[in-house]
Amino acid sequence: APIRNRDRQIGAGEPVLKRYERIAFDKALLAPLGARASRPLELSAVQSPASPPPHSQELSAAEPRTAPPAGTQPPAAFICPGHPLLDAVLDLTLERGRGLLQRGTVLVDERDPGLDTRVLFTLEHAIRDAGPRPDGEGRTISRRMLYVEIDAAGSTRRLHHAPYLDYRPLAEGEPTAADLLARPECAWITRELEETARREAIAHVVPEHVTEVRDRRMAWIDKTRAAVKERLTKEIAYWDHRANQLKLREQAGKAGARLNSGEARRRADDLQERLAQRMAGLDGEARMSALPPAVIGGLVIVPVGLIAAMTGGPAAAPRVTDTKAAAAWARALVMDAERRLGFEPVDREPEKLGYDVESRIPGTGRLRFIEVKGRVAGADSITVTKNEILTALNKPEDFILAIVVFPDEGEPRVRYVREPFEREPDFGAVSVNYKLDELLARGEAPG
Repeated sequence: APIRNRDRQIGAGEPVLKRYERIAFDKALLAPLGARASRPLELSAVQSPASPPPHSQELSAAEPRTAPPAGTQPPAAFICPGHPLLDAVLDLTLERGRGLLQRGTVLVDERDPGLDTRVLFTLEHAIRDAGPRPDGEGRTISRRMLYVEIDAAGSTRRLHHAPYLDYRPLAEGEPTAADLLARPECAWITRELEETARREAIAHVVPEHVTEVRDRRMAWIDKTRAAVKERLTKEIAYWDHRANQLKLREQAGKAGARLNSGEARRRADDLQERLAQRMAGLDGEARMSALPPAVIGGLVIVPVGLIAAMTGGPAAAPRVTDTKAAAAWARALVMDAERRLGFEPVDREPEKLGYDVESRIPGTGRLRFIEVKGRVAGADSITVTKNEILTALNKPEDFILAIVVFPDEGEPRVRYVREPFEREPDFGAVSVNYKLDELLARGEAPG
């Protein structure tokens, strides 16, 4: 009931059904082998870019319910952004957990042996269009969590893709959050930092969000506008011509019994009005406005070196999988390969986004996200962080694991591995090791 009630508050499209026979988060699992056939859904020739994908229909009480044959499964509803069930659950979860986000927490960065703490703020940002809604406020077409990190010197850094996954909670026996916040290294942390994070988001993060959504949405709207105009214009021309023909027949005393010129003219006029309304609706969907970002939570990032200094133990040496020189050389080789393919690569490694190189495909605005691993001769494994794995799983069609092997003699070899990871790491894992030979066997030349 809470989910269905929530959908009535935020929903603008299809409602949340009372029951779903199956749901799936992967397209490959929607209709598995042996699934029983279902009545096809009637879809309009052109769908709005904001409309959610169709999902399984609720059976009426009057329809007979027949059990599927043994060993078969019914088609599943595709749970993805835009589906009313997912939107309702996310909105309800955020409302119930908002107090925990605002309370914040302390996480440990095991890769930082220093003493300087940082603060990571989580902001919520939404973009609306001028499309119709019952409350008249327009439709929310994109909602995203934004992340801004601030250090003791006041420097800000915008992050993406759940950066908190690279840190761990305090372990048993380590100083408590109160003890850490009482340290002089945390004295600079005040409430005024929220406004700093908000200004950084407005200046840099929000424009990126708006540009990404606008480019993708305008492409959809232009395609929809052309298709609707072409189809309705043809129908208008047909009924206009038909009305003129019937008018001539009526004037000649040969009026038809089933259709007259007046009815044909009304159909042409109705289609003309429908075209105007549809174009006006698409114009409203093209008018997008960004809401101001809201800070919904924050956390303090404590380096493992500070914990070691408080406990008197040795600082854990940060795990280094590649030397900085080899890593930089590997990124340069991958970026050269992307340029030869006609793409526009940018080195994003310092931003810790879950990938190293962002490569734009000219003319489409689509991005390729490339994580680069440089390995010297004799290496047998590759270490991948949890954030990098989740980024790959969230963007399977656009993520590439680029492995650059530096032999003792000869030129370096670049291999691209697509969909390199099959499952999420364990909840408590910070990084995972993979066998280098197995990944190289699945790799291919850059393309």
